[in-house]
Amino acid sequence: MTLDDLPTPCLVLDLGILRRNLAAMAAAVARHPGLVLRPHLKTAKSADVARLAAPGGGPITVSTLAEARYFAAAGWLDQLYAVGIVPAKLPAVAALNAAGAAVKVITDDLAVAQAIAAFPGPLSALIEIDVGEGRGGIPPGDPVLPVIAAALGSRLAGVVSHSGHSYAGRSIADMERIAEAERQGIIQAADRLRGAGHGVPIVSLGSSPTALHARDLAGVTEVRAGVYMFGDLLQTQLATHELDDIAVTVLASVIGRSVARNTLLLDAGALALSKDRSTESAPKDWGFGRVLDLDARPSLGEAIVARAYQEHGEVRCQTPLPMLPLGSRLRVAPNHSCLTAAAHTQYHVVDGGREVIAVWDRVNGW
Repeated sequence: MTLDDLPTPCLVLDLGILRRNLAAMAAAVARHPGLVLRPHLKTAKSADVARLAAPGGGPITVSTLAEARYFAAAGWLDQLYAVGIVPAKLPAVAALNAAGAAVKVITDDLAVAQAIAAFPGPLSALIEIDVGEGRGGIPPGDPVLPVIAAALGSRLAGVVSHSGHSYAGRSIADMERIAEAERQGIIQAADRLRGAGHGVPIVSLGSSPTALHARDLAGVTEVRAGVYMFGDLLQTQLATHELDDIAVTVLASVIGRSVARNTLLLDAGALALSKDRSTESAPKDWGFGRVLDLDARPSLGEAIVARAYQEHGEVRCQTPLPMLPLGSRLRVAPNHSCLTAAAHTQYHVVDGGREVIAVWDRVNGW
């Protein structure tokens, strides 16, 4: 089977690029003695990818209970569920742990910490620290930090942070600066808790750009990153990887063309590509995706999906587009691979060519 045989739109994963991206992150983490990589599988959501990214069964990071169940069943037991927990979800986590998993949860709320401490099942939790992103977590110096720790008691497993604000950076120097600020923030939180008599075995931080470029991670026990595996058009502008390092593309068919408008129409629209516009504020705006030929080459120049309807994607370019025959196949590199991949149920795996060498599943939903 080749890419010419697949129904469109569908998701294509290049194994060679995936392996290259995994090796780059492994080398970056290896620069820091004793640091553990806990890959975030929220992008890939696939056991086949996890076998390469987290060989031997872990540790991993997940973002949904569906992922937690799926990966636990596949043998990845040491998990961090890195989305703030609510009491209604505690029974599901405890059930996984009672069956042999070791799923840790996170919170930044005193009432939830009390609920975790009071729950009869096997649970442990990390306190989420806000190191600048301004999404979840409490500041390292917040007076409630030791109060939450005291409420968790023996169920306190450590502290966790996420430097999602690194996505606003545009250079390696930016990533180094943001990574150091995150390290200092989470170390401050850990030191405060240790000073209050609490054990803090896990000090967990990360994002793909900062994990790759942090100069010093002393005091940190583990780093989390996920999108580095596949890459995307935004990450190319965050010093995470090059344009040729995007491992996932959406295979689409040409269903229309207009010489007058210099456009091609694809059968991949918002539901196949997502409507993520993360590159809109970046130096290079790729619209709803970069359009490549069937061999993932930029033979159409700087063609982009400029407009995305539910099932239609309109391709535009500043230079004349080839008026390809209807049924011709193109590939679209995504702005944000996490969201694009979430629209699909499986990966059609290639290795630098058109032959489909495997089909890998993924878990969607919550």
